[in-house]
Amino acid sequence: MSETWGPQEEEEAEAELSELKPGNEVGRARRHTPLNLPCSEARGQDRQGLPLAPAEASPSPCNEDTGLLSLPWEMVARIASHLPAQCVITVLPQVCRALEGVGEDSTAWQLRARRLIGPGASFPLGPRDNFDWPTACLEMEQLIGCWAEQGEQAEQTAGAEREEGEGERDVEPRGEGLEALQHFSLPSGHIAEVNTVLLVGGEGSLCASGSRDRNVNLWDLREGPKGTLLHTLGGQGLFSTHRGWVWCLAARGALLCSGSFDSTVRLWDLAAGGAERGLIQGRAAVLCLSCQSDVLLAGSYDKKVSIYDTRAAEPLVKSLRLHGNAVLCLAADEQYILSGSKDRTLAVFDRRAGKTLQKLPQLSSYLLSMSYSGKEVWAGDNRGLLHTFSLQDGLFQPVAQFDVGHRSLVTGVHSSPGTLYTCSSDRTIKVHFPCAPPRTLCTLRHQAGVNGLSVEAGVLAVASGDMCVEVWRPQR
Repeated sequence: MSETWGPQEEEEAEAELSELKPGNEVGRARRHTPLNLPCSEARGQDRQGLPLAPAEASPSPCNEDTGLLSLPWEMVARIASHLPAQCVITVLPQVCRALEGVGEDSTAWQLRARRLIGPGASFPLGPRDNFDWPTACLEMEQLIGCWAEQGEQAEQTAGAEREEGEGERDVEPRGEGLEALQHFSLPSGHIAEVNTVLLVGGEGSLCASGSRDRNVNLWDLREGPKGTLLHTLGGQGLFSTHRGWVWCLAARGALLCSGSFDSTVRLWDLAAGGAERGLIQGRAAVLCLSCQSDVLLAGSYDKKVSIYDTRAAEPLVKSLRLHGNAVLCLAADEQYILSGSKDRTLAVFDRRAGKTLQKLPQLSSYLLSMSYSGKEVWAGDNRGLLHTFSLQDGLFQPVAQFDVGHRSLVTGVHSSPGTLYTCSSDRTIKVHFPCAPPRTLCTLRHQAGVNGLSVEAGVLAVASGDMCVEVWRPQR
């Protein structure tokens, strides 16, 4: 039998291959006339015998001849600047490699940040080198989406809910494209003023609250429309979590720490449902905590900052005497420990060098709350002012102080590249852009003084003087 390869054999092979990969015609269109076209049109001629124009390929953003990338790069960047930051960061890189470069253009992000903040403000406060511009822009856009244009409706929500007996209420936005905020009070769980609150779990899913009733409550915000009380933390033989007021909370991973006026820090294991993990006995009331990856820091009424290793049988590593009065607030990272005291000073301890790096000149007031993010420090004082410091050339330098409208103690501060939250005993919570001066997007008014706040994954929780914890979060 002859093994000659002719037109018939070629067509049979093509037909067999086309069944394996239906999208691959292997050139068959060049030989076979489409069923819906006359023969003249199949040969590239119209019905009058004139040549047909070649078929145009469907447009593609990465078709360099006719698509988006055929435009000058400045125009591409300009078009991308009108897309949401979330789209530029997560979607464009998946379209093609060329568009991935749009999200790497630092100048474009700086222009976006300037457009968001508006004229007359400086941003960021600290050095621009290595500043996370994409995250800052993303957070600012999310902040606008949740909080801008809320006006008096958002300001009055906290008081109106309890006056009307409502357990939950949505703060509806008044601008197009804005997200609704869900606002609710956690079910009654404390019988005295709530001093401190902390969101944990990575997505704002769990909330811990510490109160003058000596208890720490653990709440699951994922359960039900208003959250569910999981339990009150306590060890064996204890009628309450502590034997004194619970004044501060801190967490890292599954470790939750609570500090109290009873001079102890208690350790709890969130992975085990809040089981007791240990006890650290101090010598004075514990007023502030900061939990790092390797150590726990505690500021106390006896003017000291104590460094603990929570894994050791004898946890005290070092006790630092950095101040002449009670230590009221702490912030730290892998290299620096910053502490604010009632002696109106801010001290910086260099962990790597093992010595005090600097003690900033005495302030006109004392710091009560502090947030340290990147190279910027935002701190609130006892007169309602915000103080800012910036890490430059290895030293923290005072930048400015701002009056954002608080009229009493600034009891809580949270900052990140694109957000700034503050609260005060003057019964207000404020949401700002972290620029100089801060741009306030929203003011929430409360029925009682606000003792602290916590922010995680867009969720805001505040500790209230009227025995409750209030939560604002994007509508699910």
